[in-house]
Amino acid sequence: MPRRDYEGDPSAPPANSLVPAASAVVVDDEGRVLLQRRTDNGMWALPGGKMELGESIGDCAVRETLEETGITVEITGIVGTYTNPGHVFTYDDGEVRQEFSICLLARPTGGTLRTSDESFEVAWFAPHETDGLPMVPGIRKRLNDWRAGNGPVIR
Repeated sequence: MPRRDYEGDPSAPPANSLVPAASAVVVDDEGRVLLQRRTDNGMWALPGGKMELGESIGDCAVRETLEETGITVEITGIVGTYTNPGHVFTYDDGEVRQEFSICLLARPTGGTLRTSDESFEVAWFAPHETDGLPMVPGIRKRLNDWRAGNGPVIR
């Protein structure tokens, strides 16, 4: 389902949904970060998605990372919380979701890079290599917060 992000846009439709979600900044032993190129908007993003009933936010980040990238991870910390009511995502089915995401820090423990139905490209990047990649501002903010080492942040 195609998704469109609005952040700080007065023309954005009002939210009609709030769904807890997790994302993960996965950093390997070489200091590279794991990103996926999303099928719904063509942008580079951190692995992540909505939390399911019966799981913790950490379990959500681990599951989503494995599903979207093929990499198993261990949670090692928190980058920040992102709950800006001025940041919404619209979907074709009429859902307008307010941002509610916890971004966790993780390290890889196994697996093999692979794409999924949500990603058509998955790769490791040195932090400076992410500067020119197309991504939505909210993902860029999470990466910049991690790179600045100011976490955990509350936004």
